[in-house]
Amino acid sequence: MKNKFEPFINEKGFVILDGAMATELESRGADLNHSLWSAKLLTEAPELIKQVHYDYLVAGADVITTASYQASFEGFAQYGYSAGQAIELMQLSSKLAFEAREAAMKVRPGSIIPLVAASIGPYGASLADGSEYRGNYGVSIEFLKSFHRQRMKVLIDTGVDLLACETIPCLDEAIALKEVLAEFPGTQAWISFSCKDDSHLSSGEDFSDAVKLLDQSTQVVAVGVNCTAPQYIESLIKIGKSHTAKPILVYPNKGEEYDAVDKVWRPSTTNHAHFIDDARIWHAAGSTIIGGCCRTTPGDISQLKQLS
Repeated sequence: MKNKFEPFINEKGFVILDGAMATELESRGADLNHSLWSAKLLTEAPELIKQVHYDYLVAGADVITTASYQASFEGFAQYGYSAGQAIELMQLSSKLAFEAREAAMKVRPGSIIPLVAASIGPYGASLADGSEYRGNYGVSIEFLKSFHRQRMKVLIDTGVDLLACETIPCLDEAIALKEVLAEFPGTQAWISFSCKDDSHLSSGEDFSDAVKLLDQSTQVVAVGVNCTAPQYIESLIKIGKSHTAKPILVYPNKGEEYDAVDKVWRPSTTNHAHFIDDARIWHAAGSTIIGGCCRTTPGDISQLKQLS
């Protein structure tokens, strides 16, 4: 099975991911102080989601990620949506990304068609209590498999290029995702973890163990880190490189700290104003797939073209 990232890496040596969806929507006036987060706008302002996708593509992103991070049957059910309505909203998240890609290809140079990755947020995201940054779920691997299975099928069936299993805080959830992915032969995914420091997952488990766990899966085409403070990324890349030959993928936040109680970002004590400066360090350390997470913008992603 050919790695979906290969054409980009072969052509220019790296892949540019998009940046934040939710915080970018907020910067454009959306109110996301809600447990459905960006998925809330699938019903309220789908055209705004499509515009953000388009802007990242025009900025140079080789991959855009659907607004399905917080989309789950359980999450939608809390607000009175039926299972059928939840499926339609998940399908819409892919449709918006496809439409944005089609529009962007009319103005975007280059011969390689950008990829659409369906965001698969962690179980903790559905709880809307910040537990994706702790990983202390207290549930079984079988429970996590059941949680992920049906929505993964819905999104795979929309024809996305691959899955983006992101902000995974613990080994149990990585095991669950790996095992469910095996139920869909031919589907590729990346799995990226949230980390608390330069060597540990948010749960406290070793990042090296997470990489080793995923190394043997042919369907996992990249492994890495997202929504983690920039100062930890170089070390995590080096750990990843020492345990797998898969591409190492990183899309950190801007270094600010999220307050899950007040649902606001607290200022950073370190300076990460120039995204390209950090990205050059990450690329030199061995990451070939680079983008941004919370608080990054199309302007930040545009800087990544300077890596070549």
